[in-house]
Amino acid sequence: MSVVKINVLTVPAEMRTQLEERFSNRAQMVESADGFEWFELLRPVEGTDRYLVYTRWRSEEDFQTWQDSQAFQRGHAQAAAAQGQGQGHGQGQGHGHGQGPAASGSEVWSFEVVQSAAPKS
Repeated sequence: MSVVKINVLTVPAEMRTQLEERFSNRAQMVESADGFEWFELLRPVEGTDRYLVYTRWRSEEDFQTWQDSQAFQRGHAQAAAAQGQGQGHGQGQGHGHGQGPAASGSEVWSFEVVQSAAPKS
């Protein structure tokens, strides 16, 4: 059963462009991870300053393996260090991806896929 991880990033208005550029320039770090199925960066339209980073994984184990990987650590270490939080992934991390924090906070939501639908071909 696939699992979905949604990282909820609080991003001040002046940092939105920078956050989006960092994700677009991330050198496809996650796409080659074993068990990776899908990624989307969702921009808020109205009423919130929270971006959603949606990833879908074949299993919880595949996601955990990605989180423990060197590629993941490299992609998040500098942002965490900028806020003095080490290399972990969690609340307030910042997600700077190398140039200081673009987000002022983050949290991860986890879901199991119970049903899904796709257009019929």
